Amino acid sequence: MRFMPAYKESRDSVKVPFFDKLVELSEQRPEEGARILRRSRIQKILVTTTWLCLVLAAAKPQWIGAPIEQQKSGRDLMVAVDLSGSMEARDFSLPDGTTLNRLEAVKRVLDELARQRASDRLGLIVFGAAAYLQTPFTDDHEVWRQLLGETEIGMAGPSTVFGDAIGLAIKLFRENASDNRVLILLTDGNDTGSTVPPIDAAKVAAANEIRIYTIAIGDPATVGEDALDMQTIERVSELTGGASFQALDQDQMHAAYETIASMEPELYESVSFRPKQSLHWVPVAAAVVLFLCYHLFMALWTWRQGRQSRAT
Repeated sequence: MRFMPAYKESRDSVKVPFFDKLVELSEQRPEEGARILRRSRIQKILVTTTWLCLVLAAAKPQWIGAPIEQQKSGRDLMVAVDLSGSMEARDFSLPDGTTLNRLEAVKRVLDELARQRASDRLGLIVFGAAAYLQTPFTDDHEVWRQLLGETEIGMAGPSTVFGDAIGLAIKLFRENASDNRVLILLTDGNDTGSTVPPIDAAKVAAANEIRIYTIAIGDPATVGEDALDMQTIERVSELTGGASFQALDQDQMHAAYETIASMEPELYESVSFRPKQSLHWVPVAAAVVLFLCYHLFMALWTWRQGRQSRAT
């Protein structure tokens, strides 16, 4: 090749006294004899350096940056909403005289709650004849509010099983690592056949350090299946270290949430971490650059030697 030296290797040879005669008879031009190639000092240094660079790259060196602190949600706040048929009663009025059914009034207050609790991870359970998860714990309050708005009366059945709602909340809290767990439960009736009675469910919640705040909606004078069981509602909150409230109108419901907000102030948890950046490519790049520089130098040197030999 023009810019790269030819590869040479040693071979056995025989010395003869009539070499000139052999050349004449064979009609071949004599060339330089074979020689044993040995690595130069530069080549030895290059091989050693390349090997060390590859070993260093395999060790996966990292650049560790300065500590960075971030704040994340410090509390899991689950809201359980009763969607039984009695929530259709239009006994909540606005300042302008407009009347709302109980679920519409609850949605308005919860929408405001979501806007104010920026530091909490919110979840949503709906219950009637059974308890269902509407929204898992999330920091995206916009999605939470949207899914709250999609709830409708009767979509979970006509009954009221708030004992099962507490049980579902306990299961969801156990699946999350937060140490601050709060359940806000809204109902306008009494328990009508939960698999786990509300009092027993509250005892399990207390064992899991879950505080329950209950809000009884509607007229306490109601009788029959829709009657408010205030004794059970208050006992559930008492067992878990929470509090119970009674909301006969929207103002009282707002007052209940403000009280809960004062008892459960915004909570943040600081998380510190140090960013890491892999540097394995640096020794690899260094080895490639050294390899290319050496061969470029040798190519130029060979080319220059060839020009000098032709000039002479």
